[in-house]
Amino acid sequence: MAKVVVTGKIPSGALTRLRVEHDVLAWEESTPISREELLKRVSGADAIVSLLTEKIDDELLAAAGTQLKSVSNVAVGYNNIDVPACKARSVLVTNTPGVLTEATADIAMSLILMTTRRLAEGERVIRAQQPWQWGMFYMLGSSIQGRQLGIVGMGQIGAAVARRARAFGMTIAYTKRTPLDAATHKELDAKHVELDELLATSDVVSLHCPYSPETHHFMNATQLAKMKSSAYLINTARGPVVDEAALADALQRNVIAGAGLDVFEKEPVVHEGLLGLDNAVLIPHLGSATVETRAAMADLAATNALAILGGKTAPNLVS
Repeated sequence: MAKVVVTGKIPSGALTRLRVEHDVLAWEESTPISREELLKRVSGADAIVSLLTEKIDDELLAAAGTQLKSVSNVAVGYNNIDVPACKARSVLVTNTPGVLTEATADIAMSLILMTTRRLAEGERVIRAQQPWQWGMFYMLGSSIQGRQLGIVGMGQIGAAVARRARAFGMTIAYTKRTPLDAATHKELDAKHVELDELLATSDVVSLHCPYSPETHHFMNATQLAKMKSSAYLINTARGPVVDEAALADALQRNVIAGAGLDVFEKEPVVHEGLLGLDNAVLIPHLGSATVETRAAMADLAATNALAILGGKTAPNLVS
């Protein structure tokens, strides 16, 4: 039996599958494992099942040992993993795409509605027991019917958001290295545009690009200035894609109308400039946070790990 180290608490179904075939050492506390404890636990591991909260770098790989075969991330993103370091040590890396598409798209659409209709702001008024009264001009938001949604990165999640937005009467523009296939293009009635045009013409800009050195602070002061002053920015991709200091400044100066963020640059820390802004909707990385989705993510990570340990090709190889 191989040794499998699970770095954080995951749904029991995936753990059971792993334990049927292998010796599993799982961290089952609700709080994240300490770095010191993690380095001890990975020693002698043949496979690691990791969460986004744990950094998988060369130090950890060295602590694990040369027998380590795989790192299976319970996430579609993998910026917590030093992929080149894994590759140099012949350690395979996998992720869990597909299973969180619909849940994340739901959150993106929710943030679009929360920002444009000022729902979080209104809820804070009630909870704070502030005086309020219905009025013709009280807390007016913006309609999205007939407005353009600009999607940066039209992958599976971006397309799922587009379908939801279309149901709300929005039109779709998108950026992508290659245009959509003919069937999806027809279904979404989406137009493929350059980034500058998308930023200049969209009423809502939703980010769905992966994080990499090339996309670090992709949305900076220069890009934000290209957006309409009445436009909204939504980020359910990765926190570091947005320069939070630049965004806070843009919101304070009304360069754009508002923003909805599910991810942050230095989670769980949020840039202090965003915290006091009524035109910033901030939620704690809930994109995949449904019982069903988290179970499916953990199960897929287990499938990837079991395949590699069994000498087979994992279905979701990153490297």
